[in-house]
Formats: sequence, structure tokens, C-alpha cells
Amino acid sequence: MKSFKAQKNVKLSKFLLDSYNGGLSFSMFNKLLRKKDIKVNGERVNKDITLNIGDEVVVYYDGEQVKVTYKTIYKDENILVVSKPKGITSEDFYNQINDGNLYFCHRLDRNTDGLMIFAYNERAYEELLKGFKDRTFNKIYRAKVYGKMEKNEDLLQAYLFKDSKKSLSLIYDNKVKGSVLIKTYYKVIESHDNYSILSVELLTGRTHQIRAHLAHIGHFILGDGKYGNDKINREFGEKELNLTAQKLTLHFEKGSFLAYLDGKTFVLD
Repeated sequence: MKSFKAQKNVKLSKFLLDSYNGGLSFSMFNKLLRKKDIKVNGERVNKDITLNIGDEVVVYYDGEQVKVTYKTIYKDENILVVSKPKGITSEDFYNQINDGNLYFCHRLDRNTDGLMIFAYNERAYEELLKGFKDRTFNKIYRAKVYGKMEKNEDLLQAYLFKDSKKSLSLIYDNKVKGSVLIKTYYKVIESHDNYSILSVELLTGRTHQIRAHLAHIGHFILGDGKYGNDKINREFGEKELNLTAQKLTLHFEKGSFLAYLDGKTFVLD
């Protein structure tokens, strides 16, 4: 059994096919409907209804595991750097590639692809965890956003409030109760009349920070169904979030177990 919550108004079939990360086929969805193995807000359904924001969906089906393909960027006796594909959670990705020796160190959103790093032993795990926590690592993302940017580069500052009930990050220009300061730096790589390619660096790390912050200034990431515009996404033919964790630079102090990796940069082509 699996349970989900709708984040927008959407057809039940699309919502579940997306939610199962490829582990649910359309034919199986129809079979579940016939067997009434899908509940919406506690009521069994037998047709492809339209969900509303906040609807609770329970499905009596665990799904089929879809084997993902990935690229190994770097590997030694202490760490593994790989490229996670879109459409799978970091946890599910880890479970698929873990040979029994990997340690889970950080996350990417389900629909964000790109560089992830894992540890092969506890000492390396502790060093990586400390680097992510202290924000001593430089993480650069590539984003394709709607519209032409007003500046070629900028340091954006705002306040983020995480609405846990709606699984949404709200951005404000001024501090509101429960919000935290966020900083996002971007530089334009390509500029076009109706879209731009950006290099984005997180100077603070909050849930959906890049997606919500860029949407707040009027340049949402194309393909973003949560913070973007469905009509514009359809016009561009964008069905996937155009956000990739493209570059990661590690920094360690002298004497660190991983000091030999200080200044090491991994780049996804």
C-alpha cells in the first residue's frame, strides 16, 4: 500500500503514473480501478477522476521497481560520485545502486537529475556529512528558465517559508514569521527571447529553494509543474523539470580523512 497527497488539480491517472516513478503502467492503473484498489479521501473510486489540491490518495499496490541507468563520474575506496536520473527519489536511487557498502549523504529532488556523492565507509560518511552541513562544498546547478533575464548575473536574497502541509516553499521579499533568509546566485549562460540558460549556485540550502526563488522573480524553471505555469510548459513542450546538479567542488581541512580530495571538482557534461 502507498499513500500520496495531490499538490495541484490533476487527473488521477497522471498523478499516480508520475508518483510511482515508472513503477505503474496505465494498464495496471485501469486494473486497480476495476478492482477498486484506489481510495481518494477514504472513498474507493472506479474511474479516472480529477484530483483537487490536498486530496489524499491511497493505492493498494506497491509498484514494480524500474531499474535505473546511471553514469559513474568518480570512484575510489572512500567515495562514489554518480549521476542520478530524473523521476526517482534519492532514497529509491540509493536503494537500487547500494551494494551493501554505501552510505547515504545528501538528497536531490525526485525530478532533479545530476551529481550525487556517496561514502564507502563511516569515516568518509562523517566528512561528507560535515561538508554538506557546514556548506563548505560548492554546488552548481544548470537551469533552463522562462523569459529573458534582466541581469546577466545577480545575487538574489529573499525569505522562504516552508508550508509543510502543502509541501510548498513560499518566498517573501521581507521577513515573515517562520521564514528564513535565502541566497541564490545565478549567471546567464545563454540568453534567448523567451528563455534563458542559467548557472545557479546555492549559498543557502532550503527545500525547493532554486525552483521557488526563480519563480518568485518571474523566471520559473521550465517543466516545473509546482512553481511554474502549465500552459507555458505545454507551449514549450517541456514535461520534465529543467534543473540539473551539474558541478560539485569538495573542500576539506588539512588532516581530514578526505584531505586528498580538497579542491576536487566533479562536472557533469
